[in-house]
Amino acid sequence: MAAIPAPRRPSPLLRLGVAIAERTVGKRLEPARLLAWYPKAALGFGLMESLVAHHDGRLSHRLLQVVRLVASFAVGCPFCIDLNGMGRERNQLTDEEVRAVARLAGGQEPNWPESITDLERLAARYAAVLSATPTLPDEVLAEVNAVFTPREVVVLATTSAQVNAWARLIRGLGVAPAGFSDTCEIAPHG
Repeated sequence: MAAIPAPRRPSPLLRLGVAIAERTVGKRLEPARLLAWYPKAALGFGLMESLVAHHDGRLSHRLLQVVRLVASFAVGCPFCIDLNGMGRERNQLTDEEVRAVARLAGGQEPNWPESITDLERLAARYAAVLSATPTLPDEVLAEVNAVFTPREVVVLATTSAQVNAWARLIRGLGVAPAGFSDTCEIAPHG
């Protein structure tokens, strides 16, 4: 459920897009259905989602899932935490790692498990500061630029921005988690 109802008769093209997205994740995607009220936004968010990075060189599926989870926790979006926690077992993200990510996103010093690599820690830190206001201390940007290639910096920044955009939209529409994962229960958000 959400704060507003989905339109009864969205355009056939939007219905097709929602059906494809829901088939991909195996659950009802209330945010996609609600975007049918404003087809331009539906198209924009759909296009953004279709082009998001899931693996790019050193930026593994696992590292990018860490980035998505940090951004989800940082902005306090239960639906985003739920969705971005989906498949974490496949990426071998443990409950302990998720709790550390949530602590970092909440502004606390995480007790990083040894299983989190230095690259994942830096990417997580970058996602946390990009999701905060005010954003991006100079020293974090310098550290990120020293470790990641320019392309990797763009992938990390756009991944964090994508989660932040969805989170603001989803929170604004009052969409609740849909049961994609148990991540909300492992590391409750603020």
